[in-house]
Amino acid sequence: MMATQTTQDPGIHQLHHDRLLILDFGSQVTQLIARRVRESGVYCEIWPFNQADTARIQAFAPKGIILSGGPASVTEKGSPRAPAALFQMGLPVFGICYGQQTMVAQLGGAVESGHSREFGRAYVAVDENSPLLEGVWNKGAREQVWMSHGDRVTRLPAGFRVVGKSEGAPFAFIADDERRFYGVQFHPEVVHTPHGAALLRNFTHGVCGCRGDWTMAAFREEAIAKIRKQVGREKIICGLSGGVDSSVAAVLLHEAIGDQLVCIYVDTGLMRAGESEQVTQLFRHHYNIPLIHEDASDKFLKALEGTSDPEMKRKLIGTLFIDVFEMVAKRVAGQDGKAAGFLAQGTLYPDVIESVSFTGGPSVTIKSHHNVGGLPERMKLKLVEPLRELFKDEVRALGIELGLHPDFVRRHPFPGPGLAIRIPGEITAEKLEILRKADSVYLEEIRRAGLYDAIWQAFAVLLPVRSVGVMGDARSYDYVCALRAVTSTDGMTAESYPFDHEFLNRVSTRIINEVRGIGRVVYDITSKPPGTIEWE
Repeated sequence: MMATQTTQDPGIHQLHHDRLLILDFGSQVTQLIARRVRESGVYCEIWPFNQADTARIQAFAPKGIILSGGPASVTEKGSPRAPAALFQMGLPVFGICYGQQTMVAQLGGAVESGHSREFGRAYVAVDENSPLLEGVWNKGAREQVWMSHGDRVTRLPAGFRVVGKSEGAPFAFIADDERRFYGVQFHPEVVHTPHGAALLRNFTHGVCGCRGDWTMAAFREEAIAKIRKQVGREKIICGLSGGVDSSVAAVLLHEAIGDQLVCIYVDTGLMRAGESEQVTQLFRHHYNIPLIHEDASDKFLKALEGTSDPEMKRKLIGTLFIDVFEMVAKRVAGQDGKAAGFLAQGTLYPDVIESVSFTGGPSVTIKSHHNVGGLPERMKLKLVEPLRELFKDEVRALGIELGLHPDFVRRHPFPGPGLAIRIPGEITAEKLEILRKADSVYLEEIRRAGLYDAIWQAFAVLLPVRSVGVMGDARSYDYVCALRAVTSTDGMTAESYPFDHEFLNRVSTRIINEVRGIGRVVYDITSKPPGTIEWE
């Protein structure tokens, strides 16, 4: 998918700005490299190492190349390698962990396996100066880094020198200044390497000469031109979920093509308190964007009757959502006799990256995701995906650039199936109302304490358990409510937020006093992994 877009239809953003290429060898943190590079104002893309032939690299015209880490061992037969021609193109190359090792092996050095493992915090002794260290590390210093390797370089290729070493890696930082080849055994992209982002910036700006002019203001202007060119005078249908991604996409599309855009908001009845009213107010009245609010709450509740299995819930909701969306879309087309030609989706860059993973193998389904992915084939619509080059934090920045209120843009993620997966067991209208009230109290207290922006996601869960209590000298037997709040950078891993007991006591008291039907409140301290952020 990404190969087609890059080779045959280079994005406007690629043509007007310096750009960097990241070749992925399967590291779980490759996306963090891209985020650090983009934070410094440089546009970059991630390609699987085996989808980067010479012609494609030349067409992309990067100012430099970064080789990512990966789980393989360079010493194993058939392990991944960078394209051999890459080292003959005159481009700066920066190898990270496995990227360093394959560069060394391919250029005539040596790597050994299994004799010196380093995982976690380590320290690099800086022996020499380097352009990558300018203004960051000084010769003679000892700097903290994050290591994660079982192999290590044991002999350098001709032309390389040692810049720094660690206890387990005698060639932890190497350089060939004439060819502008650099390699590190540690991971500068993770937050556990305190000055890692500055080292990457020295590579992109100092060594590669990138200007750092890729901003959200520039993206906005260029994306509008790209949308107009792609869509022409055809109509676009956009499915609004009320979340940040679809909302930012809709506002950007409306700025580009005005009333050619029609938004459809399918109200499943599984939304948070006031959510439907907020979406309607924002798009109809504030932005004057044509919006159809389809209240299908009765249909969804009926479809979910008697269903307790979480996967079945997700599939029922996803299927019915597509049916309702398709029905409304046909109604929209019938109003003026002109059918829509495009469907807008809030696809983000991580989705694109994952769709072209070089491994290509099946992965275990932890839980299915609800979206409108089944619509294009059924409705014969062409896709327009204005955010497909952006990470989540960049989408939020674009939302601010477009004038969306910061409180809306910074909203916590909300799952497609909505409150249905925050009510383990059967869904009823009564349970939904109880959960909405508890969730509202919880989030209100979080905002009042000034903690909302410090938390990745916070929500209440209504458990299928009743607990004995005493209220007003009488026995009660009401539901248990679990509170969940986590910190995270990308949702892949998460830790519970460390509320103090005073805060939790205050929230618990309010929920029990104000929400009829809840008699006990607990706080979930499970991290991800082993748990997931949501309960279902």
